[in-house]
Amino acid sequence: MELHIKNMVCNRCILVVSDIFREAGFQKAKVQMGKVILEEKLDESEFAAIQEKLIQVGFEIISDAKSRIIEQIKKQCIDYMYEDQEKVNENFSDYLSARLNHDYNYLSSLYSSVEGTTIEKHLINLKIERVKELLVYDEKTLSEIAFEMGYSSVAHLSGQFKKVTGFTPSFFKKLGEQKRKSIDKV
Repeated sequence: MELHIKNMVCNRCILVVSDIFREAGFQKAKVQMGKVILEEKLDESEFAAIQEKLIQVGFEIISDAKSRIIEQIKKQCIDYMYEDQEKVNENFSDYLSARLNHDYNYLSSLYSSVEGTTIEKHLINLKIERVKELLVYDEKTLSEIAFEMGYSSVAHLSGQFKKVTGFTPSFFKKLGEQKRKSIDKV
């Protein structure tokens, strides 16, 4: 049995969800990003108990197909953002279509109708949060960050950064951690 879990977007999330399933007696639950694979089916009371515990920590089991696709889109956005941009030879729409086996126009339309924003804007917001993280860590130059995040130039990154945050990257760097969000809150 495969269960899809909403808002499960990081390794810490996997640990929390794993603990919930172990505590419920499912020792062999295989927990991966966005889903849990069980050897046996959950009865109604087990399902309700696990769903309640997941909701308490900000997750929930996704039951309808469209919601599952939305969560898969969000997961793929995060995966794409962390890919080595030199190795990614395809644009994002082709990347997403290939991984989800759906036409990008369908995915884009579905996402916009459910989330009220576009996939592209979501991806840009994720990238900007990642750029904030890299700026706060202060380990890379803005040129290195722009290259790593797949921007064509520092000017392109700076322009998009200012449009989204209202700050230049250098001003933001001075502000530091106080203006960051975690990736799972974007």
